[in-house]
Amino acid sequence: MAEKKETPKRPFEKCIPEDTRQHIKATRTEMRKSVESLFPPEFIAHRHAARREMLMAARSMIDHALERIEEH
Repeated sequence: MAEKKETPKRPFEKCIPEDTRQHIKATRTEMRKSVESLFPPEFIAHRHAARREMLMAARSMIDHALERIEEH
């Protein structure tokens, strides 16, 4: 029987040192904060709502496709 290899959740964990990964994580957080400060809070709220609507639309398309599969 062939053994199943587990794929690592973090493929570069062994290649990139921990302190470098922590620095990248902190940089990403600060970059997001700086970009969000460029826009008014209403824009951020609207963007959040629009993203939620897009995800709900994708979910309804998937649900519809599943229903069609189950019909056959």
